[in-house]
Amino acid sequence: MNFGPLTIVVYVALAALVLYRVVYKQLRGTMLSRKSLVTLPLVLTAIGVVTIVDALPKASTGELALLGADIAVLVVLGLGRSASTTLTRQGNTTFQKGSALTLVLWLATIGARVGFGFLGGYLGIDDSLTSASIMLTLGLSIGIQNALTYYRIEQRGLPLAEQSRPVRA
Repeated sequence: MNFGPLTIVVYVALAALVLYRVVYKQLRGTMLSRKSLVTLPLVLTAIGVVTIVDALPKASTGELALLGADIAVLVVLGLGRSASTTLTRQGNTTFQKGSALTLVLWLATIGARVGFGFLGGYLGIDDSLTSASIMLTLGLSIGIQNALTYYRIEQRGLPLAEQSRPVRA
């Protein structure tokens, strides 16, 4: 894969954001709200869609196939990550805590994403779509993870806190 300086900075910043906001918080445990389940995957997916707009029309069949396989694998890993967390009621919300398996699945997610990039290079597939789609694929993976988490919360009748701004008088 051919990374320019800006691409490397974006990847490092994204990795730091995901490691803290998602991985660290899941392993340490965090209170959940609708906002916390929706915001990050929505933002990452939206940025990802905007980012791939230029690369998509120029993408070869190989690039599109690689992107489809990448998304499929990351969606499955997202489902596994959700299933590997425990959900418990704490006050008026649900507390989510990851396990050792959650960490392994996050490492597999990172490995799969990097692996697809190298696979594309090995197969001689241009990496412009692979590079442009990182936020999209990560947003979709976290989004499917959070969708299953929300489904599990609903199935168990657990509450979710509403994170609204306080009304000023």
